[in-house]
Amino acid sequence: MSSKTVKPVMRSAAWRISLWATLAFACGTMLVFAFLHRFVADDIQRRSDAWLSGEVEVLGDVAERTPKDALYDRVVGEVAELAGKEVPNKLLSESSSNDSVFFLQAGGDGSRQLWVGAGDGEPTLKAIQAVKIVSDHPTDLHVQGFGVPFRVASIRLDDGSYIYLGLSERDELRVLRSLRLRFFLLWLLIVLFGFGIVFFTTRRMLSHVRKIAEAASRIGHSDLTARVPTTQKHDEVSNLALTLNHMLDRIENSMHQLHTITDSLAHDLRSPLTAIRGKLEMSLSAVMQVEQAEPIVSAIEELDRLTDFLNKSLDVAEAKADALRLNRVALDLDELLRIMIDLYEPSMSEKGLHIRLQSGGPLTIEADAALLHRMIANLFDNELKHLPPACSVTIRLSVEDDAASLILDDDGPGFDPEVCLHLFERRVKGRDSNGHGLGLAFIDAVARAHGGTVAASNRESGGARIIVALPLASNQGYQSPVPAI
Repeated sequence: MSSKTVKPVMRSAAWRISLWATLAFACGTMLVFAFLHRFVADDIQRRSDAWLSGEVEVLGDVAERTPKDALYDRVVGEVAELAGKEVPNKLLSESSSNDSVFFLQAGGDGSRQLWVGAGDGEPTLKAIQAVKIVSDHPTDLHVQGFGVPFRVASIRLDDGSYIYLGLSERDELRVLRSLRLRFFLLWLLIVLFGFGIVFFTTRRMLSHVRKIAEAASRIGHSDLTARVPTTQKHDEVSNLALTLNHMLDRIENSMHQLHTITDSLAHDLRSPLTAIRGKLEMSLSAVMQVEQAEPIVSAIEELDRLTDFLNKSLDVAEAKADALRLNRVALDLDELLRIMIDLYEPSMSEKGLHIRLQSGGPLTIEADAALLHRMIANLFDNELKHLPPACSVTIRLSVEDDAASLILDDDGPGFDPEVCLHLFERRVKGRDSNGHGLGLAFIDAVARAHGGTVAASNRESGGARIIVALPLASNQGYQSPVPAI
């Protein structure tokens, strides 16, 4: 199966890395802005307090120096209005009255003596009387009818009266609001731009890792001589590719040594067995009496069984080590099953067994033809050896989950309960079996070598079931199975 499956972008590692990196950057910049915002707010307030403290002292000095006659209110009021015009960046209200700065002179008994500002000053006087304002220490004052508070400074005159000068915090809040808006837009732009850069660079870097993974997944299934792609950059990804290639070199050498050993072992064992068989056949052709021929025929059969046991043992050992050599070709599994059924049907009919095939038509896979022939032969041999007469064998060929599914059912005695969990292990066989216990192990080895699976179990209605799943060669249309005898 190919590993080139396209994953959704939001499930990729590049997305997660970019998301977490951007989140950390966004939180960091937001924290920096919080400190910056606090610093700017404190600085604006400090400047406002300095202006208030200076102006309230000037107004107090004017009030003390101005004679308490008919012109007092006019002189002090004009000075207060002049001070209000000196406020920088003052927002103009819709009305013509000055609502950014107020001047209030209250007597020692709390009565209003002089007011300069928007309205009649009663709400402001009540608000001042409700809080304690310390001289020379500006304080926030919330006045009914105004949406924003005033920053108020006060001074006590020699006659016991108090002068209050208030500055609306509207301009300060406007500056801070404008600062927050501009920062947010700039912060959003930088975060999106940073996310794009991190995502692009991370995705580009991980694309090399993905190519390495795809190449590594193909190695061993088709050719051990293949290698993962490398880059000219001397970074961690390049070092990973080089390390994998060095490891594959060692694996290829190990597999080559394993093949050499198994080939030598097979040759060393097969040669004397073949020589012995040839001599027995020569002796059999020279013997005329039946009584003398039977032991020779029996010896030849035992040699054939020994040769088959040797071949299966070597194949199973190589398959367990993922070193089984395959010569893959396009193979029609439906046609192969029909050929094998035609080959085994006389033997099964002679024993009283009935076999049938349910298939929807041609089904192409890429497999080693010789190994697949031997695998199916092992399936049929198991049925011949273990099924009693008058039983039936049903083979169903279908497509399930992009794989060719071969299901073999019989109505015999099934598998022995004590071996059900170890059916595909070597030298595991039932009580009445006279084989070597390699049949199912060989079937499992061939299926695994082709990237498939094998499962075996007892049917609830009685009998055994073996399911072999092999990958399809390509996407192809396939009809539902129909009975075929």
